[in-house]
Amino acid sequence: MPTTPAAPRLGDLERVVMEQLWESSERRPEGASVRDVLEALPADRNLAYTTVMTVLDRLSKKGLVTRERDGRAWRYTPAGTRASLTAETMRASLGDANDRRATLLHFLDGATPEELDDLRAALSEVEQRRG
Repeated sequence: MPTTPAAPRLGDLERVVMEQLWESSERRPEGASVRDVLEALPADRNLAYTTVMTVLDRLSKKGLVTRERDGRAWRYTPAGTRASLTAETMRASLGDANDRRATLLHFLDGATPEELDDLRAALSEVEQRRG
């Protein structure tokens, strides 16, 4: 069984920042500056500019955002979608399991009928793509 590299784990603030970047990526395909991100975050977080800058730097080092110079500032864009990060996390968790089949069965035992329908449809789509 091939080993799966660990998926990056997101802290609470990292997740909030990623959510903001994903939401703004259509409006700002060129990326968002630290200031843009800070201004878009909920006011009740009361964060310093340097805190947001540090979070974005960490996300860049984890490979979750890309950054490009824009004068003296950086512009940040998500390196992937929410769905791709979630899939990577799921794959890493499944790769950590001693018994993948049992893990999948436990997961599926808790699924709603709608979730099972989504899983069947997704599996069918993957099978069609692979021929």
